[in-house]
Amino acid sequence: MEVILKQDVKNLGYKDDVVKVKPGYGRNFLIPKNLAEIATPSSKKVLTETVKQRAFKEQKIKTAAETTAAKLKEMIVKVGAKVGESGKIFGSVTSVQLADAIKKLGYEVDRKNITLNEDSIKSVGTYTATIRFHKDVTGTVTFEVVQE
Repeated sequence: MEVILKQDVKNLGYKDDVVKVKPGYGRNFLIPKNLAEIATPSSKKVLTETVKQRAFKEQKIKTAAETTAAKLKEMIVKVGAKVGESGKIFGSVTSVQLADAIKKLGYEVDRKNITLNEDSIKSVGTYTATIRFHKDVTGTVTFEVVQE
């Protein structure tokens, strides 16, 4: 069964992709949750027209994402955390705190697109994270956990 994705679906595809799925997955999960629609010949034609019209705008967004990725790769983002006497953090640093620190620098990044390269960050130090800025643009960001 072929479906056209209406939204990004993790491990399946991005918005406006035509993907083949098993019929049960399409009918029982994707279509009822409004994540996809059945790919009929007429809906494919509408999709190609929409993609053509959106191509120029998409290129501008991709270029902006590439410049943001390049600028953040050069920076070291500082994330503040409450630290005990031994240098351990109370709790751990998550993608939410990293997204807030990046936002303070003036760049908008969704926390869902941030993947920390360490399992749990529980001490002061320098770490890296992978950020997906666009479906074709990913970059790494170096961040330093410092005492507040």
